Amino acid sequence: MRARNVAILLTAAVAVYLVLLGGRGVALMRTGEPMAVVFGVAVFVLPLLGVWMLVTTWRSGTRIQQLARRLEAEEGLPDVSGLPRRPSGRVDRAAADAWFDERKAELEADPGDWRGWYRLAYAYDIAGDRSRARATMRKAVELEAADR
Repeated sequence: MRARNVAILLTAAVAVYLVLLGGRGVALMRTGEPMAVVFGVAVFVLPLLGVWMLVTTWRSGTRIQQLARRLEAEEGLPDVSGLPRRPSGRVDRAAADAWFDERKAELEADPGDWRGWYRLAYAYDIAGDRSRARATMRKAVELEAADR
């Protein structure tokens, strides 16, 4: 629950910033000067992009949380508590790679199961490959939605 509270606080801070930025864009457009209007339109586009990013991020987070709850109910959440860790708390690289290979083999056995994709995304995450983790998690979300 703590991570969710931080996310809400950061979202509120970004929303305030976007409102202030949008106000600056409107103020620039109201001057009537051609260059200021162009800058005002450009500045006003930034809050629109920011709102789109916030909405898509929250939507993705909500869907991933739903998958986690469903896996938890099935007692299928990935467990890395037994893996050795570095002093920083991160999973040891060799152990993460071995755990990743197990998840990949699990997925290859049943590539149509969203649970395998979820676990592989988690394996990418603990291995430090965040971009592949996000792409793999999107695939898990798509498969689960089709499964429903």
